[in-house]
Amino acid sequence: MVRPIALLLLALVLAPLPAAAQSDTVPASRQQIRLSFAPVVRQVSPAVVNIYTRRVVRTAVSPLAADPFFSQFFGNLLPPGMTQDRVQRSLGSGVIVAPDGVVVTNHHVIAGADQITVVLSDRREFAARVIGSDERSDLAVLKIDTKGERLPTLPFGDSDALQVGDLVLAIGDPFGVGQTVTSGIVSALARTNIGESDFRSFIQTDAAINPGNSGGALVDMDGRLVGINSAIYSKSGGSVGIGFAIPSALVRVVLAEITRGGKVVRPWLGASGQAVTPEIAAAMKLARPVGVLINRLSQGGPAADAGLKLGDVVTAVQGREVDDPEGLRFRLATLAVGGSARLTVLRDGAERSIDVPLIAPPETPPRDTTEIAGPNPLAGAMVANLNPALAAEMGFDDNAGGGVVVVRVRPGSIADRLQFAPGDIILSVNGRPAANVAEARRLLAAPAAQWRVGLRRGGQTLSLEVGG
Repeated sequence: MVRPIALLLLALVLAPLPAAAQSDTVPASRQQIRLSFAPVVRQVSPAVVNIYTRRVVRTAVSPLAADPFFSQFFGNLLPPGMTQDRVQRSLGSGVIVAPDGVVVTNHHVIAGADQITVVLSDRREFAARVIGSDERSDLAVLKIDTKGERLPTLPFGDSDALQVGDLVLAIGDPFGVGQTVTSGIVSALARTNIGESDFRSFIQTDAAINPGNSGGALVDMDGRLVGINSAIYSKSGGSVGIGFAIPSALVRVVLAEITRGGKVVRPWLGASGQAVTPEIAAAMKLARPVGVLINRLSQGGPAADAGLKLGDVVTAVQGREVDDPEGLRFRLATLAVGGSARLTVLRDGAERSIDVPLIAPPETPPRDTTEIAGPNPLAGAMVANLNPALAAEMGFDDNAGGGVVVVRVRPGSIADRLQFAPGDIILSVNGRPAANVAEARRLLAAPAAQWRVGLRRGGQTLSLEVGG
């Protein structure tokens, strides 16, 4: 299974090679074999930090305290003997990216933390605050007060320039043993079925990554940050030589968005599709299975207005090849709102380019966020109109829009007991379409002896029947 890990990637740079050995070649002499990573480690390790978090969790020691209906009325007034506070601590890593104390790490390292402490390589400790955190990319940005001191930083490298076989270093604090450096190569690029991020195009490396390394740096031989270590594939919890890092191309954009406005706004394409399989490639007479076959377009969206059509195959964004919808989503996520993206498209056997403006997802129609009340199955559910902006916040498909979505469920409510959950899209009530919040409220306000609610959850269409 894939496990998130607190891994600090150690930036690694080879000592200068003779002029004749500057090209990509295997070692040709004993002298070359004995070259050391030490100069790179000395250069980059001061910019890699350890991150310790503390969180107080209230746990129930009584069956009544664990009951949602009971806690709904008494909440924090529960007698002390019925609950107890427990402190959870976790360990991770981070990278200093600005000299005034800006640190990048994983979202899962600091999620839910009440207290965050950043420890520098010289063992000085600083309290940190969260500038912003983006769960969808599994990245977070912290700030420590340096009182005017300029800290060492790790410059960004170009993750798109990496090749399979390139040497990389990872630095972190695995298992809390102290700052540790491991070396390896880039094992693969654009891995899309891995980790917690919604924008999956990971760098795979065999540099040892273990629990405690999440948020650490993956560096190239020039001592530049090419990735933030995020996950490992392991059945035991330890490294088996398959680790994954978030590419710096995405880290750079998320950092800029968070430091500018506190949250990340990503471009809205208004189109989605499916990976081109060998069968689809054969049917379309393509040379090989590559790209994303567009099967949904939002009318009036940027892609449709730019000329993209149903049945087009998007093979590249800004000249970077995409193999599947995850790759397309990643490539768009590395671009900032306000510019444009050049899509390479196959249509009727011919290749063409389409320039699509990069705009923020619109708030159309208005959300009209409302909590459902009354004697009906959705009582206690907060619902909203699913527009492109809300769809992006909730991690839906880029082209998801329209309909009524559950955004929150009050604990202990009827909707909670019937196991409605955030992300459920309400399609119908008693056989009648619920096109928007106003229509859903009208249908749920009508008395009924029997309720039948149609919904879509995780791509599946379900029907819930409840007696009156």
